[in-house]
Amino acid sequence: MNKNRPKHLALHHIKFPLPAIVSGLHRISGLLLFLSLPFLLCALQYSLRSIETFTLLAGVLQHPVSKLFLIVILWAFLHHLCAGIRYLAIDLNFGVKLAQARASSMWVVVLSLTLTILIGVRLW
Repeated sequence: MNKNRPKHLALHHIKFPLPAIVSGLHRISGLLLFLSLPFLLCALQYSLRSIETFTLLAGVLQHPVSKLFLIVILWAFLHHLCAGIRYLAIDLNFGVKLAQARASSMWVVVLSLTLTILIGVRLW
């Protein structure tokens, strides 16, 4: 038996590869989307109920904290979408080699952040 094994696994000392980070972010973005559903459905209800509630919602969404929240939700949606397309391609045996997996995970990060910045600047 190896006596040099650590007794406790220190996750903050482990350097994860980019595909593992994208996988973790895919799970986190899915959780953020799930947890934001009540807010988004409530916002949809307020926007459709009457003109008064719509203007109230529009006023709330003009606040910088609300805009920041919406940009985070936008990133979660775009990252989850891009990573989901990547995982569908992997399920179809496209990009399963190590170099291709690393390249596709880099594309997921770059594409989701670029689209978030472009749409976020447009919406801000």
